[in-house]
Amino acid sequence: MAEIRIRNTDERITGEQNVRQFLENQEVLYEHWNAEKLPSNLKDKFILSDEEKAEILSTFDEEIRDLASRRGYKTWDLIALSDATPNLDELLKKFESVHTHTEDEVRAITAGKGIFVIKGSEDVGYFDVELEAGDVISVPETIPHFFTLMENRQIVAVRLFIETEGWIAHPFEDPEFSKAK
Repeated sequence: MAEIRIRNTDERITGEQNVRQFLENQEVLYEHWNAEKLPSNLKDKFILSDEEKAEILSTFDEEIRDLASRRGYKTWDLIALSDATPNLDELLKKFESVHTHTEDEVRAITAGKGIFVIKGSEDVGYFDVELEAGDVISVPETIPHFFTLMENRQIVAVRLFIETEGWIAHPFEDPEFSKAK
């Protein structure tokens, strides 16, 4: 289940309803899918064949199509990252800069853990959303953010897009942002 850490105060928000309410107030969609429906052989697997990726997408097909129809997403794929990913550190450096997009950034976590760092309202400032299997988040296109891995450096996530070629990142320079973990 997702947890939130407010960076300015180190306050933690836990519990699905509390997390959902906080994120809704920040204009961020949060949902939770049943990660237990994933076949056991894929629950902790982070190096995936094309067939295994297709099996994960098929397992969550109903949830993906429901979210896509409600939010206007037209295409989706699966990303798997771990220490076995070639050039992982370079990829993470690219991810770990605050930016906005031309459309929502959506992640449905099917295995592992990830974190969104999001610029909240003026009274909140930056906050971290720590995600694990079953958590689904959609950060609106205009909200500065970035997504990265947590300490375990392993994640499998469904990404949904409105544009068939995917979203385009626009750097967001912000003197208020600090990389504190």
